Amino acid sequence: MTFPRIRTSPLFARGLIILLMVVTLLPFLSMLSAALAPSGTYPSGLEWPADPQWGNFAKAWQVANMDELLLSSILIVLGTVPAAVLFATMAGFGLAKLTTPRSAWFYLVFVIGLTLPFEAVITPLYFEIREIGLLNTRGAIILPLIGLYMPFSVFWMRAHFMSIPNDLSEASQLDGARRWQEFWMVQVPLARPAIMSLGILLFLWTWNQFLLPVVLVQEPNRRTMAGALGAFQGQWGTDIPLLCAGSLIILAPTVILFLIFQRQFVAALLQGAVKG
Repeated sequence: MTFPRIRTSPLFARGLIILLMVVTLLPFLSMLSAALAPSGTYPSGLEWPADPQWGNFAKAWQVANMDELLLSSILIVLGTVPAAVLFATMAGFGLAKLTTPRSAWFYLVFVIGLTLPFEAVITPLYFEIREIGLLNTRGAIILPLIGLYMPFSVFWMRAHFMSIPNDLSEASQLDGARRWQEFWMVQVPLARPAIMSLGILLFLWTWNQFLLPVVLVQEPNRRTMAGALGAFQGQWGTDIPLLCAGSLIILAPTVILFLIFQRQFVAALLQGAVKG
């Protein structure tokens, strides 16, 4: 059965892209206009203030102790993302290339983990972290995030390694390379786009992590910047401009990182979709 081709004009495609860009940027423009409104006011919709208060960003930085939160977020990201990417890369390679009769069952466990939301494990996780003595530390955020990221990360990396022809593995083995050498010298260089895009995703999720820092860490200066936003909102909940300014400050690093590595991210998403 064949389906008729739907032809679209270049003008229609460009108009659709512009429309999607406007829909995407509209919430950020609304937050920016609200952040520049006078402190203590209630901005109404998307309205550029007559007298933009750029000092709201400096005030939000000072009130929320953003310098300490920035350092804490960097430490949490450095403790979470490299370890999660390393473990997922090795596990994905093993499940894709080192096939055994039980490998399908191991992969099924990771797939089932994709359906497990953070909220479902937060209560038992709290008691477990308390029992091992990590409560109210950055380790209470790092260790659970590494484990919770594994299902998606392993699924991501396994999909990449499955797209690599087995001829490369056979050629490396004929040259005398062991599995460990094949992994580091052949497979990992080819997996660089997938690894970088996975690292970007895990960075975004870790940086914007809100639930675990609020539940497992009581001291705000040991949370992520997004996790401290709850305490910031509780104290300044009626000051909408200040709250929006703090939110944009927290959002800025993730946007900058994505703009820098957007080519690698898109390349990894398209990898395997087009056969060359």
